[in-house]
Amino acid sequence: MKRDTLELRHLRTLVALRDAGSLVEAAERIHLTQSALSHQLKELESRLDASLFVRKTRPVEFTRAGQRLLALAEQVLPLVRMAERDLSRLSGHESGRLHMAIECHSCFQWLMPTIDHFRDHWPEVEVDIPGGHHFEPLPALARGQLDLVITADPQPLSGIDYEPLFHYQGLLAVARQHPLAERSHITPEDLAAETLITYPVEHSRLDIFTQFLDPAGVRPCEIRTAELTIMMMQLVASGRGVCALPNWALTEYLVRDYVKAVRIGENGMWSTLYAAIRSDSRGQVWMEDFLRTARETSFTVLEGIKPT
Repeated sequence: MKRDTLELRHLRTLVALRDAGSLVEAAERIHLTQSALSHQLKELESRLDASLFVRKTRPVEFTRAGQRLLALAEQVLPLVRMAERDLSRLSGHESGRLHMAIECHSCFQWLMPTIDHFRDHWPEVEVDIPGGHHFEPLPALARGQLDLVITADPQPLSGIDYEPLFHYQGLLAVARQHPLAERSHITPEDLAAETLITYPVEHSRLDIFTQFLDPAGVRPCEIRTAELTIMMMQLVASGRGVCALPNWALTEYLVRDYVKAVRIGENGMWSTLYAAIRSDSRGQVWMEDFLRTARETSFTVLEGIKPT
């Protein structure tokens, strides 16, 4: 090593590169330009006098030196994270309450492991997802009845901040034998003769309406609701309708060839998922740690999402 300059940011960069699989996506994850990321990696390789990965491979192929640093990152970064949490506890910032609501029916795939990980590291914080709400989650957050809301539909409310978690693409699920199954993408008019299956929520909270059908002045022939994703997939697979869902919610059904997915619109229908918190919660260390854990977990367990 030319000089003692290996830093935590270098380890985090290599982990991002490994998880993302490409320089472009890794740069997005750690909020750098691709040029800045390339410069950082070249500088590190110069200081270490060793190549860390093979250029122009996808996914990225790491050299033995790169693999050694990744192994170091797996050891060091969790210890640093734990130390940061311990320092927060020593400063007296450990107690709190995290009551949340989820406006995303398919979010539990990544949210539950997030909550489990958070509980393990912040046992002093009371975590709950209260049921039986008869009020709108975001106004309840503003009133202090909730502490966090997962939503894809941010509303302008005083004292509420929206932390973007990730971008996701909505896809149309159709039966394997459906005429639309072989199309590269659909138009709004394609849904005019279809039964659209949705979750039982207001149409104003569904991207398929607000981003796709409403601007074109199109309505599906019929609308049918189902509470659970698996129920929606059974209806779709049996040819009794089509439904629009986030790409990650369809992954297991596509892998099993249970249904087919078609892009919504020529350029796709992309949305952002947010964590809504009160502005006065921003300085709480455990809240910031929950948001960071949510982002990290979502990119670990979900496919097809992009950094904000």
